[in-house]
Parts: sequence; structure tokens; C-alpha cells
Amino acid sequence: MGKVDTVTKAYMRKNNIFADAFNYLIYEGKTVVEPERLREVDTTEIALPFGPQENGPSNDLVQKYRDILKSAVVMQEDEAAYILLGIENQTDIHYAMPVRNMIYDALQYGKQVADTAANHRKNDKSFRKCTSGEYLSGFYKDDVLKPVVTLVIHFGADEWDAPLSLHEMMGTQNEKLMHYVQDYQIHLIDPAKLTEEDLKKFTSSLREVIEYIKYSKDKEKLSRILKDNSRMLIDREAALVIKTITNTAIEISEKEEKIDMCKAIDDMLSEREAKGEIRGIEIGEFRMLVKQVKKGRLTIEEAAEDAAMSVEEFRNVTDDMLKEG
Repeated sequence: MGKVDTVTKAYMRKNNIFADAFNYLIYEGKTVVEPERLREVDTTEIALPFGPQENGPSNDLVQKYRDILKSAVVMQEDEAAYILLGIENQTDIHYAMPVRNMIYDALQYGKQVADTAANHRKNDKSFRKCTSGEYLSGFYKDDVLKPVVTLVIHFGADEWDAPLSLHEMMGTQNEKLMHYVQDYQIHLIDPAKLTEEDLKKFTSSLREVIEYIKYSKDKEKLSRILKDNSRMLIDREAALVIKTITNTAIEISEKEEKIDMCKAIDDMLSEREAKGEIRGIEIGEFRMLVKQVKKGRLTIEEAAEDAAMSVEEFRNVTDDMLKEG
């Protein structure tokens, strides 16, 4: 698992952050999914053939691993709903996400059916007295499934331009034919597409993480959201996500539980200017030059000239960035 995956999963696994994401998605920011009522679930999705297995487990297993899966109990209109909530973290845009999520959800429903059937065989003495249809599936007429909702969170500044549904991935859009082709749509949080009003619906540090990513390529707007922003005093895990995703070279002490992002960035720029590493060029502009070098659009010599540096100075500042790319 790469560093980005490790950092984002650790952050989104926190119950308050996880709940905040789904309260935004489903309930317009209202606190319905409560952090204290979330329970971690095994992320291994295994699909078994339906029905009783007289000769033991089948070899025909399909196994996948989600990023995060939690069970939740939500109360609406005095009725408790038991649901499963899954999150997939995406730093890079995934152009087959509808198929990927559809498989995860199908495997989870298959697992619920298989677990229900196994429970009947183990605990229900009347299992063999059930109807032939119930025996065949192992799933009784009055059994129910828990709804599964999967959310994709895009930890990237570029706008998500991949398909949002299975139908969008099809080579044909023949209306009559597509009427009979089941569709599957993904639920997505994409920083580039969120408005200021959308951001206000988040109540945790997820708002600042998404906002920073959204404006990470716009130095003027990024400066605006950092300036005199009391909400930019964020938890350490959130700061680590920002640092890792956007390659912002701030110092994050392991002893600090809260990080002042405004101060951290000011300290970073001041230190680099004091060392003569950056001369009269904004950090955002500097990083754009680094990206151009990574993509082969500029040579290091050309980028160093644009940054008013020697090639050696440019290499010293960007060596770690180039290794990460």
C-alpha cells in the first residue's frame, strides 16, 4: 500500500470524518449518521454460490477488498435503519469506477445471502422443512438484506472526467436496448465540482481538506482561504492528508494533535526564502515548473532559468518531488 493510500484510509477511517462524508452525501449535512453508532466491518468481500453447500465451501470464490466498510444505524421518523456504508478513496481518476463499485456492492449482497443461509443451516432446526425455493437459495421469504451505499472520494484537484454510471461506459446508447440494460451509478465527492455552499455542509476537518485540494492549483484562492481562517487549525491526520496529496512541504510534528496550516505554510516559505531556495517566485508557480519537468514539457535547465535559479539549486529544492513523481 502506498503512502497516499495509507494516509487517506487512516483519515477516512475516523468515525467523525466517515460520518461527515455520508451526512453530506445523503442528508445535506444534517447529522443523521452518528459517529458513535458506526462499527468497522471486515472489508474482505467474498461471494459464495447461493444455497446450502453439502460438501463444504466451494472453490469458486471471488474475493475483493474495499478501502473502508462500516455498519451504521440511522434513525428517521422513529424507525431504525441498519445499513452498510463503504468508502473508496481515489487520488487518481478511475475510468471504470462504476464497474468496480458495482462488483463491491454485488459481492457484499452475495455475502449477506450466503451468511444468512449459513446461519439457517447452523441454528434453524427446521431448515430442511422450508420450501424448495428457500432451500435452494438458503434465503427465506421473510429474510432481508441490509442496504449498501458506496461513496467515492476523489482526493485530487483535477475535475473528475470519468464515467459516473455503467450506461456512460457503454459503446451504444440505443434507447430501446439500453432500457433493458441495468444501470449502476456511483456516488462521488469531487473537490473541483463542489461549491462554497457545498463545502459549508461539512462539519469536520474534511471541509478544510477538500477545500485545500480544490484550490491547491490556484494560489490566489488558496491564499484567501488560508488567511485569518480559524478553521485552518486542523487535526494532525487532516494536515497529513493535505501534505501528502498536494505535496505541500510543511513540517508536522508527531507530538502535535492540532496543526495551524496558515502558520505551517508561512514557516515553510520563510525557511526556504532564508536558505535562498526560492527567489521571488511563489510556491504555487514553483510547483507548476516541477510538474512541467515531470511531464517532460520542460528540461530542468529551462525550468531553473524560469525560476531564476541555477540548475543545482533547482535540483536541491525539487529532488524529493521528482522522486515522488
